[in-house]
Amino acid sequence: MAGIKIRAKASDGEVTLKTLMSHPMETGTRKNSKTGETIPAHFIEEVTVSRNGTTVITGYMSGGVSKNPYLSVKFKGDKGDKVTVAWTDNKGQSESGEATVG
Repeated sequence: MAGIKIRAKASDGEVTLKTLMSHPMETGTRKNSKTGETIPAHFIEEVTVSRNGTTVITGYMSGGVSKNPYLSVKFKGDKGDKVTVAWTDNKGQSESGEATVG
């Protein structure tokens, strides 16, 4: 997987975080066109956004979300804060990324 792209900007005490998470997001209902076999489900289950080590939001996804999901959230914060985005999928894989709020 190619990671997580994060952009975070502050304005008037509010941070707007935009993130793109690289993940195949398979539903478990699609079939392989060559073999006809069902492609196993593989999707992000939980996404957590933290600011300076404190969780500000936890979200849950399912197989119904498209490949390479985009997430945008707003929360209280300022320039210089460190934000972390982390996800865990249904196969136990996980990824995280960090950025400094600009």
